[in-house]
Amino acid sequence: MNTLPASKKEQSHQRIVAAAARVMRRSGFKSVNVAEVMKEAGLTHGGFYAHFASRDALLAEAVTYASRDSGALVGEYVEKLSARHGNRFKAFIESYLSDSQITGCENGCPVAALCSEMHSQAPEVVESSRQAITSLQKLVRELLPEHHGDGASWMIAATISGAMQMARVLGDGKQGPALLAATRDELLERYAT
Repeated sequence: MNTLPASKKEQSHQRIVAAAARVMRRSGFKSVNVAEVMKEAGLTHGGFYAHFASRDALLAEAVTYASRDSGALVGEYVEKLSARHGNRFKAFIESYLSDSQITGCENGCPVAALCSEMHSQAPEVVESSRQAITSLQKLVRELLPEHHGDGASWMIAATISGAMQMARVLGDGKQGPALLAATRDELLERYAT
């Protein structure tokens, strides 16, 4: 299948969304300043409205982008890690709850980075956020051994995103990694088989 190269406008649009997604995951929704995002994307502030009707439209698209982006990165790690020990769920848990994610939030899961703020955003951002949460649950469900049901996949999605939020607050010294290790161990003991 031949795909046409993206137009200059499409490329610019994607750079803006990617920049907003990084800023948003690193520092929260309120930190997404249009002028700064455009600067980070290498574009002028004046061109923003050629791409988005509003800042909230950008945020909604950035949440969707961040969800797909982090899902793709986790998918790559799952494939690499599962090749070593043959268990995709174990690879997922080890990847998602990696110590490197404590400080590497700008490329991580938007649910872990933003969940506490999602409910108070504009309706289109809340809807994108709901889809990101559902995507995380569906990914967990796909990787979870079949005899565990939807209830387990929701609980695991909540546990891993909450554990990551708490680990980031505790920091990358001793406490944050210890929290992630305990969560990994408990989830793998209960659900990896």
